[in-house]
Amino acid sequence: MPRLNRNMKKYLTLLFIVLLGACGFEPMHGNIFDNNNIDIRAELSQIEISNIPNREGQFLRNALTDRFYNNGRPTNPKYRLDITPIVENTYNLDITIRADVTRKQLSLSTKMLLIDNDSGKILLERPLKSSASYNVLISEFATRVSKNNTRENVLDDLARQAELQISLYLKRNENK
Repeated sequence: MPRLNRNMKKYLTLLFIVLLGACGFEPMHGNIFDNNNIDIRAELSQIEISNIPNREGQFLRNALTDRFYNNGRPTNPKYRLDITPIVENTYNLDITIRADVTRKQLSLSTKMLLIDNDSGKILLERPLKSSASYNVLISEFATRVSKNNTRENVLDDLARQAELQISLYLKRNENK
């Protein structure tokens, strides 16, 4: 493959930037040229996060709180986010010839509901699911630490998915 000279690289970079702008790409969490767009961060801060049962639910709620509330909790929220209890499943992934498990997969699933506080209408209903694997070690303590770390990472991913789904919904329905 022939090497590109400097000018060709500049032209290709410029072409890429022009094509990227032509496809309608725009940042989701910010206003660039138009003041009519809603600020997604401001809208996310108007969502009341309901309590979620169990320890995993507390962790997920805290992760959502960190993502949604930059300036404190809302006093008069527009929306309410309800999340069903988290279901946890563990699967054996790697089993040795002697029937010892050396790797497991942790899968967490739940469902989120975004509700309009004024009308009580469900605006958005989405399932959330994430999984990750961890090593089963000889030390029971090390295995437990690995599993807990994996659980926290998966819960953080569920919070990221919820934020993304709500942000996309708010962005799509900004002019309605």
